[in-house]
Amino acid sequence: MIEELISETVLRIEATEDRARSRSTVAKIHFDHAVTHMLIDLWRSVKSMPVAELGINKRSGYYSEKERYRDKLLTYRQVTAAYEGLLKIGFIEVSQEGYYDKDTGEGEVTRVVAQDELLERLLGLEGHPAISVKPDSNIETVILRDTIDGRRTLIDYEDTRFTEEYRDNLNTINSCFLRHWFDLEIKDAEIPKLEERIINHETKEPVDFSRRTLVRIFSNGSFKEGGRFYRGWWQNIPKEYRKYITIDEKKTGEGDFAQLNPHMLYFANHKTLGSEDAYDRVLDGEHRAIVKQAFNAMVQASSPLKSCPKDIDLSALNMGWAELRDRIIEAHKPISNEFFKGVGNKLQFEDSCIAEHIMLHFADMDAPALPVHDSFMVHHGYAESGEVEEAMRRAFYARFQADIPVNEEVIDWTYRKENTHNQEPQKIDIDTLLKADEDVSQWRKRHNIWYTSKPS
Repeated sequence: MIEELISETVLRIEATEDRARSRSTVAKIHFDHAVTHMLIDLWRSVKSMPVAELGINKRSGYYSEKERYRDKLLTYRQVTAAYEGLLKIGFIEVSQEGYYDKDTGEGEVTRVVAQDELLERLLGLEGHPAISVKPDSNIETVILRDTIDGRRTLIDYEDTRFTEEYRDNLNTINSCFLRHWFDLEIKDAEIPKLEERIINHETKEPVDFSRRTLVRIFSNGSFKEGGRFYRGWWQNIPKEYRKYITIDEKKTGEGDFAQLNPHMLYFANHKTLGSEDAYDRVLDGEHRAIVKQAFNAMVQASSPLKSCPKDIDLSALNMGWAELRDRIIEAHKPISNEFFKGVGNKLQFEDSCIAEHIMLHFADMDAPALPVHDSFMVHHGYAESGEVEEAMRRAFYARFQADIPVNEEVIDWTYRKENTHNQEPQKIDIDTLLKADEDVSQWRKRHNIWYTSKPS
């Protein structure tokens, strides 16, 4: 049990300390909490795919600023004592030293990994951290950011009826999520391939099933900009692995808004996009992905983009940035006034409100709707019945008093379930079923832990 490991670790660290007297009652509470926090996070890290590093902030100011967003039981002195104690007893090793530049405000946290003894004990623990450890109910889920001196910064704020409503609604959504189990039904033999894919991708993070709930992040110091939902593990996996997402062991369906940003811009200007694809119309159906990137960059930018954004590769085109930019403006004359006005974050607020509406609709039915950008993963039954499409159309109409196309897909059964939703069910013998479970033993093991541990 993790509790036993925590208690033993606290005693081992204390036995190595050269202290004239014991910690005060309050200091002891903070120290025990710091050790607990680190060990649980290390347990999560070794259960991630691939194994993750644990970040530890060693800057003293971090523990006294932005009270709304921090764990108030974590103090600089006791976090430092816990960190140094874990190093001393050989439980962790520094994989990357941190730094902080006071002049620029830039830096990196120190990163550590579990060493042999601790690694073995964490891997041998019963249960799973995503299931056995209850999420912190005190964590702030409504987050306000701004860019100050070129740095993205957390902003403190006074609660209003709007922020309280956002938080209450998010609590409803997250509570629904925690009553269900989302997983990746991939073969054990495929796990190393997924891990390699994540390791070699700059923006992908290890799959940590503990990240089962969402936060809502607003931008530019305003609760009318941004507001999208983040931090669900399913949001950051490589796109090709989404088809393996299961909800309570069942296959999933996906509803996806068609060309959401262009539709919102046209409706906001009392225009209609029409039936022709917003991106295909620019280069006669060619290079759609590049056009979409450029379109969104032009909507996000607050001033004319004289040069190509660095994340857009134009090498496949026989034209430069200026020509592509002008072609997009020409193809979208009815909304040309919306480019380079920095409306991107305002559009994100609109789509976040639509997403909230959809997720609340399904939460009322005790059915998770997992957001992935402007699409939603649901139990396949809600896709097959048309429920997800109808919910998405209604949510958009409530915001814009207009209709929008929704692409709907019922994800085919994964590799071990060969029949699709359009075919007659196939008879599968017990040996085949048992062999299938062997192929996905890690997936099955997590489900067994879930069904054993979840509240009745």
